[in-house]
Amino acid sequence: MSKTVDVDTKTFVRFWLVILGLGILGLLIWKAMPGILIVLTSIFFAVALHPLAKKIDAIDKSKDRRSLSSIAAVIVVVLSILAIIGFVGPVIINETSKFLGAVPEQVNSLLKNGEIDKFGASIGIPDLKQQIAVGIKDASQNFFGSLSNFTLSSIGTIGNIITAVILIVVLTILFMLQGPDVLDKLWGSVSSHDKAASKAWRRVIDRCAGVISKYVSGQLIVAILDGTIVSISVLIISVIFGISANLAIPMGLIAAFFYLIPMFGPIITAVLVTLLLLPSSLWAALTFLAFYIIYSQIENNLISPKIQGKGLNLPPLLILVAVTIGIYSFGLIGCVIAIPVAGCIKVFIEEYSNLKGAKEE
Repeated sequence: MSKTVDVDTKTFVRFWLVILGLGILGLLIWKAMPGILIVLTSIFFAVALHPLAKKIDAIDKSKDRRSLSSIAAVIVVVLSILAIIGFVGPVIINETSKFLGAVPEQVNSLLKNGEIDKFGASIGIPDLKQQIAVGIKDASQNFFGSLSNFTLSSIGTIGNIITAVILIVVLTILFMLQGPDVLDKLWGSVSSHDKAASKAWRRVIDRCAGVISKYVSGQLIVAILDGTIVSISVLIISVIFGISANLAIPMGLIAAFFYLIPMFGPIITAVLVTLLLLPSSLWAALTFLAFYIIYSQIENNLISPKIQGKGLNLPPLLILVAVTIGIYSFGLIGCVIAIPVAGCIKVFIEEYSNLKGAKEE
């Protein structure tokens, strides 16, 4: 049985205006997403660097220098990252150029070997040597053509990255300087209307800040340990296989830097350091790869849980889901902040009943 529902014009128009307004709001949020991500990243770094700023401020307890300590904390982090890039960059360029320089010689010696044609004839390809030479030539032409196009198209991207980094640094400093005062005024305003809700929300925010700072400090400690172990292992390998010991410290810095990327950082370290050792010695590269795989298992199952304690107390499945969503939604930054954000969501879920009870009072 069909039933007719009469809707007056005013209600009909209001309904579609609400739909249109929500659509426009969603479009504006989508357009502003890069800016929103920069702001959220700045808040994350401001909370993460707060313990470091407090330690710097505690050096001279006679005066309150919160502004100076906040700026100093950001400067320390920025200079540390620049120092790592400046120290590691030339090593990566040198090893890559060494590898590229050795490739033509290896290819020529391979093509001069008459066994290639014999092998080709045995599998039905009598001109295998010629086909390999043509394939290498075409691949090199395509590679350098793609490289030139990539270089031209990357200029705008690099400019956007530099702008985003500058904005994040400035906003992080401002959030560290003015964030506490803004929160105090907010809690004071809320408390004047609803003291129970203000207390509940303040507890939630404090727990979230603790989750972020605890996660970051734990990651930094394990990253430094990981970098130290990699440096020592590369130094020992260099002595055994007679390669340059100058690679030890840069490889350690690479390991420490990439360990800050959850889950995928150790994999990147293993692949990158192995490739950088490869031009010097194949056996040295393979030895490091085998050692680092074993050490990663010890680190992930014994060392990291011991240093970070229970940490966020998130199941591995939820951590993987959070990292996957973060990296596909917001790239590298999303990958870095995904786990503490998941921890904050867990805090909100745990505190939901308290927030609801405070609202009903």
